[in-house]
Amino acid sequence: MSGREITVAAIQMSSTPNKDENQATAERLIRSASSSGAELVALPELWSCHGLEKVYRENAEPIPGPTTQFLGALARELGVYVLGGSILEGDPTSKKLHNTSTFFGPDGEMSAVYRKIHLFDVKAPDREYLESETIAQGTEIVTAKAGGAVLGLSVCYDVRFPELYRLLALRGAEVLAVPAAFTLQTGKDHWELLLRARAVENQAFVIAPAQWGRKADGRWTYGRSMIVDPWGTVLAQCPDRDGYALATLDLDYLDRFREEFPALKNRRPEAYDWEV
Repeated sequence: MSGREITVAAIQMSSTPNKDENQATAERLIRSASSSGAELVALPELWSCHGLEKVYRENAEPIPGPTTQFLGALARELGVYVLGGSILEGDPTSKKLHNTSTFFGPDGEMSAVYRKIHLFDVKAPDREYLESETIAQGTEIVTAKAGGAVLGLSVCYDVRFPELYRLLALRGAEVLAVPAAFTLQTGKDHWELLLRARAVENQAFVIAPAQWGRKADGRWTYGRSMIVDPWGTVLAQCPDRDGYALATLDLDYLDRFREEFPALKNRRPEAYDWEV
């Protein structure tokens, strides 16, 4: 990293129910992204186990635990920041788990933990999803330092709630992380639209690593991992395969842009009535 620039990679995977297999894929892609110049590498939602609900619970683990130890060791070895997408956190015997994102510095230390706030309870075109039946709701808004940048953490369905991202921006976030496993049906119409909107309205970069492809239970995830700049321009995007989007984020440009186009400063909170 030099000055106010940071090169980031949004990893795309088609994770399986096999944790060892997914960990090997993640390590290969993280190493490849690092060798391509990435200083911050981000994994998708539920990267360590995906596709069969019956095995999710048995793959849940504490934080810190084996998976976070693996990520921390890799971050330290490669000297990069690692956003651990999300994993299922908790005791497998618990009634509910957390869908949790973690963040590691180049020293291998875990510097941030974010538990998904907004849970996916919807009737989508392909099926009904009730994430709240098995996942406990997070309550804390989380930012983290990545060198000279401030990172705002979120997970997947969070992206539909602009209030979260505005609060992250007001707390200094310059890069918004959205690891996800969007369904194919919602992703083809909403994924890019929502990511670009969050970037524009908060004058921030967005890094969005995603699951792609058909899962073990027959469902499809959309993929198209991407990196977006504060103007809403897509800087990099993954095709439909394992890989990563790679881009250099110019944070000096972000400072100038926010100064010249001061939408965040032009807010009028005294005029907003939040009561409904």
